[in-house]
Amino acid sequence: MAIDEQLSTFVHEALARGLERSEIEKTLLRAGWNADDVRAALASYAEVDFPIPVPRPRPHVEAREAFLYLVLFTTLYISAYNFGALLYQFIERAFPDSASPPGWQPYLEVIRWSVASLVIAFPIFLLVSRIVGRSMARDPSKRGSSVRKWLTYLTLFIASGVIIGDLIALVYNLLGGELTVRFILKVLVVAAIAGTVFGYYLRDLRRVEMDEVEQTR
Repeated sequence: MAIDEQLSTFVHEALARGLERSEIEKTLLRAGWNADDVRAALASYAEVDFPIPVPRPRPHVEAREAFLYLVLFTTLYISAYNFGALLYQFIERAFPDSASPPGWQPYLEVIRWSVASLVIAFPIFLLVSRIVGRSMARDPSKRGSSVRKWLTYLTLFIASGVIIGDLIALVYNLLGGELTVRFILKVLVVAAIAGTVFGYYLRDLRRVEMDEVEQTR
């Protein structure tokens, strides 16, 4: 997040005069500043015992970091989609559609492709997750990476869109009286995968935001 220069200067001067962070925050909020901007400005200065405010190192985007996060989220999308496709085919096999022509077996190609995708994409996802986790353990400030936040919000958007579409399809078929076991199972598969992804990254994002709030206190 880019911090307004005027806001940063004010926070610097207020801290230099020994004012409490809570008092500075309340004053800025009363003046109409955005709460997130105020917390970010306060968090940009470390809470250390020193005569003048000490700035924290600002997280910056490196090409390597952007590459890792793009690979991480791309393999996540590939893994989630193909895992769902694989479960769909198992449901199709367990509850075949009587309208399908005899001997029609497209599921074999889909299963083979989904398994191949999972065999390649999911281990890469786990490996990159481990690399990113170690990097953040060494430097916690990388949790505030703008690339990470943008891709996390994009993932939340996609997952929420899938969940909403899933619920719309459920209600549509319910109103039309066309609910079947195979359809309900497919709805549950989509909801479980998208819901898991949404819940995990929402919790992760909240943890990052809580850490940023704690830094302002």
